[in-house]
Amino acid sequence: MSEITLTIDGNTVTARPGMTVFQAARAAGIAIPALCHDDRLEPYGACRLCCVEIGTAPKTRLVVSCVYPVENGLQVSTQSERVRFTRKVLLELLLARAPGAKVLKDLAQEYGAQADRFEKEAHFCIACGLCVRYCAEVKKANAVSFISRGVTREIMFVTEIASQTCPSCQECFELCPTNVARTNFLMAQALTFAREGKK
Repeated sequence: MSEITLTIDGNTVTARPGMTVFQAARAAGIAIPALCHDDRLEPYGACRLCCVEIGTAPKTRLVVSCVYPVENGLQVSTQSERVRFTRKVLLELLLARAPGAKVLKDLAQEYGAQADRFEKEAHFCIACGLCVRYCAEVKKANAVSFISRGVTREIMFVTEIASQTCPSCQECFELCPTNVARTNFLMAQALTFAREGKK
């Protein structure tokens, strides 16, 4: 198949058919932040931090680069004023959920995000889905699951499965950008022990 040529931040970039803008940029050495991406997993687009601006003025729009496919002639900006402002607001929202996460603090400093802009709802989980997807796609165990939807969406260990598979695995713990996966598992394990103790 012929290569695809696009422009990213003024640089001519070649990519293979089937690649995403995120993959093409990274292959060209152009960094785009992302908290929900892992090469072993299907693109998901949960954190939205990898947003980029495509098109030429005045007709441009924001897209999520980790799920947007490359196209011939595509014009991409990864650091436009609009992109940076969007990432800043997204980071402020994420900091309300996980105010102590180092990766968020580092990105907040880079983009000028204010940690106290939104009222804290400290779940310490940003619902990136890395643990859920890794457990399902790579380990085929399905020991971690999403519960609820929208702004109330959270991640929960399925105690019946997790108590059997997670102690010897724990591979998802290292993927968690806020380091809360381990804590959530220990809490689920403690609940299991408590239930068993009551029987």
